[in-house]
Amino acid sequence: MLLLDITVVNTALPDIQEDLDASFTDLQWVIDAYTLTLAAFTLSAGSLADRLGRRRVFTWGLAIFTLASLACALAPTATALNVARAFQGVGGAVMFAVSLALIAQEFHGRELGTATGIYGATIGGAVAIGPLVGGALTEGLGWESIFYLNVPIGIAAVYLTIRQVRESRDPNARGIDWVGTFTFSGSLLMLVLALLRGNDEGWTSTPIVLLLAGAGVMFALFIASQMRVREPMLPLSLFRIPSFTGVQLGAFAIAGSQFALFLYITLYLQNILGYSPLEAGLRYLPITLASFFVAPIAGQLMARIHPRYLIGGGLALAGLGLILMSGVEEGDTWTTLLGGFLIGGVGIGLLNPPTAAVAVQVVERAQSGMAAGINNTFRQVGIAVGIAAYGALFLDRAESEIAELAPGGDAHGLAEAVSSGSLPRGPENVVHAAREGFFAGFNEILLIGGGLALAGAIAAVVLVRPKDMITEGEPALAAAA
Repeated sequence: MLLLDITVVNTALPDIQEDLDASFTDLQWVIDAYTLTLAAFTLSAGSLADRLGRRRVFTWGLAIFTLASLACALAPTATALNVARAFQGVGGAVMFAVSLALIAQEFHGRELGTATGIYGATIGGAVAIGPLVGGALTEGLGWESIFYLNVPIGIAAVYLTIRQVRESRDPNARGIDWVGTFTFSGSLLMLVLALLRGNDEGWTSTPIVLLLAGAGVMFALFIASQMRVREPMLPLSLFRIPSFTGVQLGAFAIAGSQFALFLYITLYLQNILGYSPLEAGLRYLPITLASFFVAPIAGQLMARIHPRYLIGGGLALAGLGLILMSGVEEGDTWTTLLGGFLIGGVGIGLLNPPTAAVAVQVVERAQSGMAAGINNTFRQVGIAVGIAAYGALFLDRAESEIAELAPGGDAHGLAEAVSSGSLPRGPENVVHAAREGFFAGFNEILLIGGGLALAGAIAAVVLVRPKDMITEGEPALAAAA
């Protein structure tokens, strides 16, 4: 459900935009409202689960997510949808934080590699069917159906969790760090809001400068609180373990590159190439099926190849795939993206299982909930910040291109219109300028995303080390010394 609610929603965004009269920023918020609350509450959710019981808290998360999905389907406006998406993210934060810990408590050694391989295959499967399911549901039943889908699945998942999952908790669990939660979520919210509004308000305008300054102050307060509080939500000592740091950077890199860019790839497929939601979903199959089939193989390879090479290699392939996708021009078909889709899909499948495994294998087993929460937080921060940052870069580049090709026109308005699927009607040179503006912005953010993935690959290979992998009960920091 968690992965479906990113990939399914992507193919429905143009229909949501039309039905709810949503702006380009509204479309970004449909994803970011979800990922922001995911990122803000995942760390606290992991600690809460360690303290109150992982099965119990996981069940709460499922229930919140299911009810919020129903609210999304019933939303009458873009604002109501985004508020419901935020609550959906709260439930999702719990599920993200606890799912890996529930796996880690049941499996050990080589079995854990197999289990995380299945976990990765599940992620791959969700990614694989997400665009297709989203396209089919949106085209056949309307965009609301992508949220209604979660209701019966959520009810079944609650039932199975209560019946089948063993309860566990950390006897030495930390308390909830409310100061850390407030300062972290506040910093992230102000940063994303500044990135989303920067082009409209002006980057040197008072509101944007205050938001960026506030984000910096809140983040500084967050770091200070983590150094002083007795039970921090983000123990900075864990980042003394190079492998722990490396896997977080890798998680941020893949989320901030491939996954954040799915929104803009969807806009290209549907708004520029004119594909229906179902047709766009079919075009995603190369990347999603490649990820699906490679993920379980990667889980098995962990017994023979150190995770640093799987994570680094996967990120390198993901970066190469994005770079190959760039260079889109007027007259190109979707097959221009095909090579990048295939290579990127292999990369995603290759890195997902080892990233999940290393995240919990470099800390004591009792801390697995917290470790999984940190890893998923870095993923969600990558998506949220990535979508906002790419949107700002995309619009800025598109405006510059349009202003050059059609001087004297409303470059900003044309950039907003073409990015939201409202291709302008008017003189041929204006229409041409709007489309060329889209291509310029689209190609630029693909290259930047590719560079981020490659940087993450280097960080993973350098930082993820064999000697940081610990056995149950062995202090992580001692192993890293």
